[in-house]
Amino acid sequence: MPVDVRSVSLAVIATIAVVATLRWAQGFFIPLMLGLMFSYALSPLVDMAQRWRIPRTLSAGVLILGLLGATGASVYSFSDDVSQLINSLPEAAAKLRDAVRSKQGRSETPLGTVQKAAAQLEQAAEEAGPTTQAQRGVQRVVIEKPRFNIRDHLWTGTVGLLALVGQVVLVTFLTYFLLLSGDTFRRKLVKIAGPSLSTKKITVEALNEITAQIQRYLLVQLLSSVAVGAVTGIAFLALGLKHAVAWAIGAAILNLVPYIGSAVVAGASALVAFMQFGTIEMAAAVAGASLVIHTISGNLIVPWLTSKASRMNPVTVFIGVLAWGWLWGLWGLLLGIPILMVVKAVCDRVEDLKPIGELLGD
Repeated sequence: MPVDVRSVSLAVIATIAVVATLRWAQGFFIPLMLGLMFSYALSPLVDMAQRWRIPRTLSAGVLILGLLGATGASVYSFSDDVSQLINSLPEAAAKLRDAVRSKQGRSETPLGTVQKAAAQLEQAAEEAGPTTQAQRGVQRVVIEKPRFNIRDHLWTGTVGLLALVGQVVLVTFLTYFLLLSGDTFRRKLVKIAGPSLSTKKITVEALNEITAQIQRYLLVQLLSSVAVGAVTGIAFLALGLKHAVAWAIGAAILNLVPYIGSAVVAGASALVAFMQFGTIEMAAAVAGASLVIHTISGNLIVPWLTSKASRMNPVTVFIGVLAWGWLWGLWGLLLGIPILMVVKAVCDRVEDLKPIGELLGD
């Protein structure tokens, strides 16, 4: 087929403009997408309450306040453990250094042998080389590092905390208003889609598919997080790690964060295991068990279930998640798959965009 250079150039320019806009206005789009996700997750409960003659205003408010209260209680219950873990970091580092030195003292590793040989060769080269005296009249410049200023760090932390609180408040009100609106925006989109009946039908089908796919995706994430938390708790309890139930809850919550959550759980549990048992072997066993559980869930079970629930190609899903992670960071990893579901549902019903929908499909 002949390629229209002008059309391809306009498509490339439009793509670059969209990507730049999404990256520049991420402070607007991320809360909007989070509010939409929470509204999709909570709307079935609010609709059920409405069928029971409970007003949407009351049910949505009680549901959101209950979620915020449960989240605050969970954070408060884990605050003491987190503070103890942070305070034990220097002691853990000292124990780890002593353990590594004792192992190196008992047996010389190949890496240590290579490092020792390199040091000896460097010393021999310095002794054999010509000695050069410092030139006279040359002023020596020493770069001093800026001193630690606690005011700057406190100010940065305070600004970051205030920004986080502001984002939470914004997402909370946005979710509340979306839950109150019900299917108002759905009816408005169908109304402005076009006068023809076929166009309205296509719009309704796309909206229904978006709703169904996002809700199935959220259900898959919920079930996988519960399974990961349960298996992690059983594994840590079998290994003898303290507070296995708390670790199970933390693993279930962090399982929602692709790639990063598993690393956080593995590193923190390894540190706590080393503090409890005092051996590197037990720390490696705990971290290995956590990594195996998250790897099986995140790389095998969840992608397969997600591809079945959304009828999307797992390879395309993986690449899309990486692209949204590059674009929006951690929030992009969380929101990448639902955004791809919306894009696929729209592209499957627009004639000029069907090749993109075919590329995203399984």
